[in-house]
Amino acid sequence: MEFEHLVEINDPLMPLIDPLSRGQLWRGLERRARQPLDFLPDFDDCRLLEEGAGWLAHELTFGHHVYREEVRFDPLNSIRYRIVGEDPHAGSELLVTIEEPSPEALWVRFRYRTVIVDNGDAGPAFDDARRAAYREADIDLVRRIRRFAALGELDQPAADA
Repeated sequence: MEFEHLVEINDPLMPLIDPLSRGQLWRGLERRARQPLDFLPDFDDCRLLEEGAGWLAHELTFGHHVYREEVRFDPLNSIRYRIVGEDPHAGSELLVTIEEPSPEALWVRFRYRTVIVDNGDAGPAFDDARRAAYREADIDLVRRIRRFAALGELDQPAADA
């Protein structure tokens, strides 16, 4: 299944919503990749396996399920997640991209490519529910990023304007 959607971050016509800078948004998205338990409260554990320049691999535990996830960073632009290994969802990917169509507008595009496991649940209603769950999780991600920004946890370093 392939699915994509946009979440608006800054809307110049909504002055009551505190805008985020591209740097704050990036640091929030990067925090999600590096510290997933801050954003995925239902997961039990996250263990860093490897890390290099522009990438990391960790193991996420959710009940009896263990997922190996590789994450690649294109700083201030995108983050790509990929589940690898023997898991039934191996091969699933998520690409998170920051889009800035105008100087005051900021969006995040979420592109999912999910491996369908034939477990008897598949079908249009199941896919619709999955899309809705992805959308809600991504909106919640942005809410959490806004919360971290309001607490000053995503403040810009001097070199990141």
